[in-house]
Amino acid sequence: MVTPTPMPRVPKAAALNCSSCGAAIELHAMGWAVSIVCAACGATMDATDANLRILQHGDGVRLKPRIPLGTRGTWKGAPWEVIGSQQVTITVEEVDYSWVEYVCFNPWRGFLYLSEYQGHWNVIEKLRRAPEHERDGAQPTVDLGGVTYKHFQTARARTTAALGEFPWELRLGDEVIARDFVSPPYLLSSEGYADEVTWSQGTYTPPEVIAKAFNLSQDALIKPIGVFANQPNPYGDLPKKIFRLFGLSMVVLLVMFLANVLLSSNRTVFRHDYSFTRGTEDQAAFVTEPFDLDGRPSSVSIDIDTDFNNDWLYLSLALINEATGETREASRQVSYYYGSDSDGSWTEGSRKETVRLATVPPGRYFLRVQPEGGEPAKRVANYTIQLRRDTPFYGLYAVAFFALLIPTIFGVLPSATFEQRRWAESDHAPSSSSDDDDDDDE
Repeated sequence: MVTPTPMPRVPKAAALNCSSCGAAIELHAMGWAVSIVCAACGATMDATDANLRILQHGDGVRLKPRIPLGTRGTWKGAPWEVIGSQQVTITVEEVDYSWVEYVCFNPWRGFLYLSEYQGHWNVIEKLRRAPEHERDGAQPTVDLGGVTYKHFQTARARTTAALGEFPWELRLGDEVIARDFVSPPYLLSSEGYADEVTWSQGTYTPPEVIAKAFNLSQDALIKPIGVFANQPNPYGDLPKKIFRLFGLSMVVLLVMFLANVLLSSNRTVFRHDYSFTRGTEDQAAFVTEPFDLDGRPSSVSIDIDTDFNNDWLYLSLALINEATGETREASRQVSYYYGSDSDGSWTEGSRKETVRLATVPPGRYFLRVQPEGGEPAKRVANYTIQLRRDTPFYGLYAVAFFALLIPTIFGVLPSATFEQRRWAESDHAPSSSSDDDDDDDE
């Protein structure tokens, strides 16, 4: 039987009284705390002074943290007690955004910090060294432990409310220059004072994990609202996998396309010039001389080439197997018009058209042709019919490309939308057309 290791005995809190209002105060981090804020009157006192010298009188603002002071929990196997909380506020475009930071204390391990903004939690640890390789640019980056963090936001952060004990000299209204860099689920933050910069690393933590660690009810913490700076993308590596699969599919499709182009003989098996006299449609139908389509079953392309201008011609075609009578029918209209107007010269249509028949078996064939239509004022229409055997078919590959592209787009769209929502709250938000219009109006 394994005997459990006993938890170390936690030192008792020192009982004191507020120097401003006389309310009872318990100092949990004696010898560690630098400032203490009275829960009754909000006065800030010097925790290192035996008489609790007043640093700042309360302004009447009372903080109501989601995790009450004195709450104990366990994080990474160590016991922690929440001894302080402060509300930090930044102002962006005249709008205030506030979050709450918690100070957790363990007399053998020091301090651990939590932060919460609209239901999004981070567990924060102070760094003993600054990140390396800080790079400037449109979006600065820093490196830490081989991981690159992208700049998210820089703002002036100020303390607007506080409660409990803090391991630094705290005053309401004090400002720091806060810079955040993200590499989900991590958040690197720097706080710049007069001549000092401190760095910390936050790890995004779901609220249910925080609730379990500090023995809170599920109702005590709200559900996250929106997307936070270092919140992990719920779709993970799915976009990379989709793009990898799409890339492999494109390679296979390209190989098939090149093989089709290189292996197709595309040889001419029949060619003849014809003319059609308008008004003789009833007598214009004819059949061509027989020709051979040899080799494997493959495609046949029927090219129609004309020499007319501002005219049109409709051809009904039938490829007929001389031995079996099997018929493959098709039709095509050829039209070409040109002219000019107030906008300049214009053209419409083409003098050339192609009809494609797929997988035609080998054999001896002839073509039945029925021309008709055209401009009545133009008596004769000259045209050429050419048949090519085993021609490459590009349309099938275009269809295959879009058949692969469309599901790829829809597959990565949710992840891209999530990232767009993340960066919309940053200093590097994608500009919109409406923003551009507003700038133009100004």
